[in-house]
Amino acid sequence: QVQLVESGGGLVQPGGSLRLSCAASGFTLDDYAIGWFRQAPGREREGVSCISSSLGSIRYADTVKGRFTISRDNAKNTVYLQMNVLKPEDTAVYYCAARRLFEYYACFNPAGYSYWGQGTQVTVSL
Repeated sequence: QVQLVESGGGLVQPGGSLRLSCAASGFTLDDYAIGWFRQAPGREREGVSCISSSLGSIRYADTVKGRFTISRDNAKNTVYLQMNVLKPEDTAVYYCAARRLFEYYACFNPAGYSYWGQGTQVTVSL
């Protein structure tokens, strides 16, 4: 069964850090580009970061650039999102998703992804 499972979310104070993990089962992540998305209450799902299968391309949303780092460990079939200097506006449910073809300018379009995780809640608050 093809599955993506996110973990690592939680409650953190402003300025703090979290590392999200996206573990794949039932398929090999090596062949897939991965995107991280988030959705806050009342807002549309937005792209946060994406990474190609070959590590050749990475993209970040302007709102997280310089604070978030995406990485992948194909040997562990896992992709990570290191989030530093978290702000209250980063509060959202975070999702990872997989697609076969990486397109830099389209990687923040949720419609292009074949597989999605169930999401993990990140709350940044005092």
